[in-house]
Amino acid sequence: MSRIVGNSEAIQKVVRRAEKIANTDISTLLLGESGTGKEVFARSIHEHSPRRDKPFVAINCASIPENLLESELFGYEKGAFTGANKTTVGKIETAQGGTLFLDEIGDMPIGLQAKMLRFLQERVIERVGGRNEIPVDIRVICATHRDLQSMVAQETFREDLYYRVGEMPIIIPPLRDRDQDIILLARTFLNIYREEFKAKAKSFSESAVNAMLAHKWPGNIREMQNKLKSAVIMAEGTVIQPDDLGLIPVDAQDEPETLNLREVREIAESRAIRRAYQKAEKNMSRTAELLGVTRPTLYSLIDKYHMEDIKSSD
Repeated sequence: MSRIVGNSEAIQKVVRRAEKIANTDISTLLLGESGTGKEVFARSIHEHSPRRDKPFVAINCASIPENLLESELFGYEKGAFTGANKTTVGKIETAQGGTLFLDEIGDMPIGLQAKMLRFLQERVIERVGGRNEIPVDIRVICATHRDLQSMVAQETFREDLYYRVGEMPIIIPPLRDRDQDIILLARTFLNIYREEFKAKAKSFSESAVNAMLAHKWPGNIREMQNKLKSAVIMAEGTVIQPDDLGLIPVDAQDEPETLNLREVREIAESRAIRRAYQKAEKNMSRTAELLGVTRPTLYSLIDKYHMEDIKSSD
């Protein structure tokens, strides 16, 4: 899936799962924190499906007022309500033959969920103010950052709708669980934004690389995009520094909370391995050289700290 940037095992597992379902029409539920790239995955699934030449229509259920969401989705007939001066096709009909992406479905009003369930079961809709059933042939992909199972237990999300939209759930990992991809993503966005803004920044300082690897990225990929865009614009020279990214240099960050010497050593060693691995561009011989250890010792440390995502490119 060309839209997905990442070599880590965590993201490759998700890519393989998405590729397997792309050629089917099974209802897919993308789960993950805000900013993890759920819409990117939805578009990639569509682009690798038999429906790729038909429309991909996205709607964010959290961004549209509750009283307008029904008409946005299902459309409305002329005269259905004040201001309805003409018949208007909704997002569902617009996606005819293609894919409808319902982002943040966990924010869909409980009253509208019953109508959505009927559409998913029968594949027919009725416009607001209309009486005619309109058949619709589309694939539906949903996404949310919410815990739908808890919402079902709290009766804020219909259980039958949950099982209907979640036939094939895909959990997208947060960026903090994708250490191997952080610098790869950063370089990708750097190239995109330096071209877009005709900027002179073209690389990262070692301090900036270390700061990005140490940062927890609570806003995930969206946060990285924002930081890289700002850094490309604000950088004074060709090399981006931690200040340009709005990040704290590693040597200025707080020490690990634990005081246990074994845990402190493990944290320090695993961080050093990852930084060396990125700096050596995934070459294991060079990584071992930077760390001042032999290759067998390096492989032993990788096994010890369960760093399965680090693989040799020698």
